[in-house]
Amino acid sequence: MAPEDFGEDASLLRDFERRFLAARSLRSFPWQILEEKLRDSGSELLLNILQKTVKHPLCMNRPPSVKYAQGFLSELIKKPSGDSVMLSESTAIISHGTTGLVTWNAALYLAEWAIENPVAFTHRTVLELGSGAGLTGLVICKMCCPRAYIFSDCHSRVLEQLRGNVLLNGLSLEPDATAPVQHPGHNTGDSESPRVMVAQLDWDIMTAPQLAAFQPDVVIAADVLYCPETILSLVGVLHRLSACRKDQRAADAYIAFTVRNPETCQLFTTELGRAGIPWEKVPQHDQKLFSYEEHSEMAILKLTL
Repeated sequence: MAPEDFGEDASLLRDFERRFLAARSLRSFPWQILEEKLRDSGSELLLNILQKTVKHPLCMNRPPSVKYAQGFLSELIKKPSGDSVMLSESTAIISHGTTGLVTWNAALYLAEWAIENPVAFTHRTVLELGSGAGLTGLVICKMCCPRAYIFSDCHSRVLEQLRGNVLLNGLSLEPDATAPVQHPGHNTGDSESPRVMVAQLDWDIMTAPQLAAFQPDVVIAADVLYCPETILSLVGVLHRLSACRKDQRAADAYIAFTVRNPETCQLFTTELGRAGIPWEKVPQHDQKLFSYEEHSEMAILKLTL
């Protein structure tokens, strides 16, 4: 980047910072200049804007109104591809024999956490287990600069919807990604977008060698702790992923869930202990950027695989 470009970026960041801290009208922000800069600067500029606005120390201590922050992020998230995160999903909680056709609260909560903590995903390969409608992954792809992102689910109707949502948001799909694929590797090109795959992944039958092909640096899942059988299957696949990495750097895993039944959560942590998977609770984040049930108790556990 030329020296004059650094100066222009700094000026643009100051402009966003001042307008956001003053709660100026969203229409007054220099969106057109930002779009022009993004053609050369990439999504790193978006992360810097986040640091100067919603993650500014003043805003962390005294957050702006939820409505204002949501409106700002809605505009900002449009910029990488020209579109907001758009989803096609079912209006029924259970449809076609699956709950994966709708977005659940923990997916929204994990997406918020990702926006506040992009470094957890930047330049890394992310594998999402039980992607459902795909909102969390789409937010990470647009806002956190991952190297590659693998959406996965086991239900054919969910996979069909996932592919549609990925394309709807201006991302390109790797060909023939309905089965495990070889590690996508480092993206050495100039593309700002991550390599994106949609894979069919059944936790109960996927073998360790098949999982090893993904070679994720980060694993995530949201709202998948809804019954004992599912918990046992999830811990099983996490254990196999861990076994794949004996000679490699440990992967991080972030599991987000709504605390509906304390016994279910206790079963999950107990099974993690039996599998030898260390875990810790991620501190609650304060900024609510999406609309979901006010009184839902959310949690994220960070695992080391």
